[in-house]
Amino acid sequence: MVKEEILNLLKQQHGWISGEVISQQMGITRSAVWKCMKALKEQGYHIESVTNKGYRLVSSPDVLTWGEIHPFLETRMLGQKIYTYDQVDSTNLEARRMAERGAPDGSLFVAETQNQGRGRLGRSWIGEPGGGIWMSLLLLPQVKPSDVSQITLIAGLAVCLAVRQYSGLPALIKWPNDVLIHGKKICGILTEMTAEIDRVSSLVVGIGINVNIDQFPATLKDTATSLSMEAGKQFARAPLVASVLNAFERHYFTFLEQGITHEFLTQYKQLCATLGRQVKVVKPGYVQEGLASDITLAGELVVDTGQGPLVVNAGEVSVRGIMGYQ
Repeated sequence: MVKEEILNLLKQQHGWISGEVISQQMGITRSAVWKCMKALKEQGYHIESVTNKGYRLVSSPDVLTWGEIHPFLETRMLGQKIYTYDQVDSTNLEARRMAERGAPDGSLFVAETQNQGRGRLGRSWIGEPGGGIWMSLLLLPQVKPSDVSQITLIAGLAVCLAVRQYSGLPALIKWPNDVLIHGKKICGILTEMTAEIDRVSSLVVGIGINVNIDQFPATLKDTATSLSMEAGKQFARAPLVASVLNAFERHYFTFLEQGITHEFLTQYKQLCATLGRQVKVVKPGYVQEGLASDITLAGELVVDTGQGPLVVNAGEVSVRGIMGYQ
């Protein structure tokens, strides 16, 4: 943590700070300061050093570390403990492993790349190095397993709001767990729980956001996009990570106290691209089409089939005009 604290000092200075001042404030030797500066430079930080002046931070790399994410956080719990990895099999799997070892509530797990990432229904989600945000939140809520789908709604709205605020792009939610821009997917969310019959032991919310990806394979180019492709410019990822956590925590704490509120649901519906469109609901041995008309306080999608309302809480839902479904 000393290295991260020195980085914060450099960022706060907006100019030169001497090695002596750093060593006094950190309670470490000048040699230790020099070693930390060397390590930061190896991470990609451009730090100038001049005799009789000290050190000055010139520029920061686009990395997802505690030192880059934490200054943007406004949370009390989420992201106060951050585990970062260059590569991991899956941030969700890592979060579940660390939960068994006592990782605290609200821990964030973020990787530059993952090679066994998974989406809904077992689909693969491979994180391109530096191209996106591949992260998972560990939550320890005192809720029933039936309430978990509502937390997925909170995650979807948090990502949607953060993307809209940070990038200015018109992000929308595809119920229940995708975020879209111009009908193409920029984010997927996978919520997994460890539970007993009547309570959740731990909950992992995995979030993958396509940020600075310039192209997709042929199988995805008609259904996937990224912030950089839509905006025509690159984005720093750390502020967006923090924005998602800030938005998530506000709604999550309200949910723990009151459940899903009408105010939350109104905001979710306003940003939901699924409502008012023809949809196809696919379950094993079952296909039904109709008009998506509402979302319940339990997070269920209501579909008017012409033969009465169909309430959907699981299954594959395709939306006409979105992500290749015509």
